[in-house]
Amino acid sequence: MARRSRSAAFLLGALLALGTAAPAAAEEKRPSAKNAAKEGARTGGRTAKEGVLTFGRSVKGFFTGGPKAAKEAWQAGAAKTKRTAKAGARATKRAAKGE
Repeated sequence: MARRSRSAAFLLGALLALGTAAPAAAEEKRPSAKNAAKEGARTGGRTAKEGVLTFGRSVKGFFTGGPKAAKEAWQAGAAKTKRTAKAGARATKRAAKGE
């Protein structure tokens, strides 16, 4: 009977030790809505900037090279805006996860 109670005490002690160690590790990688909101705002600002630059380059292309140049500038700018937005989305997700 003494052997059984020692085993039970050891098992209970191990479970308690694991139970107290797990929350401490979880707190280090805690998601933060504040950080995600900040990163989301940065992403929105960068994407808006790229959109305005795309419009400006397209207008410049129209007046210097005609409609074909404007379309090429627009498509190139749109691709860059899309890359910027996707990179920002990944950064926002990382911030939301707490990484």
